[in-house]
Amino acid sequence: MAQTMVNFRMDMELKKRMEQTCKEMGLSMTSAFLIFATKVAREQKIPFEVSSDPFYSEANMAELRRRIASGPEHWHTHELIEVEDD
Repeated sequence: MAQTMVNFRMDMELKKRMEQTCKEMGLSMTSAFLIFATKVAREQKIPFEVSSDPFYSEANMAELRRRIASGPEHWHTHELIEVEDD
């Protein structure tokens, strides 16, 4: 089987943490990525749920920046909601 090289950039700290995690599982990063690529190719989907956190939406981030810029006198607090343990 012919092989090819795939290169991409990632945050250095993320790479270090992934390398350590892979090492603890007895894998190299290359093996982990090959497992991922094989599963994607076989199943024709990402093998885990990918979703966005609405907190980080552009509209919400713009609102947060607006509130921060308005100064602390315009910041509002809210009461904590107590949740009973089951």
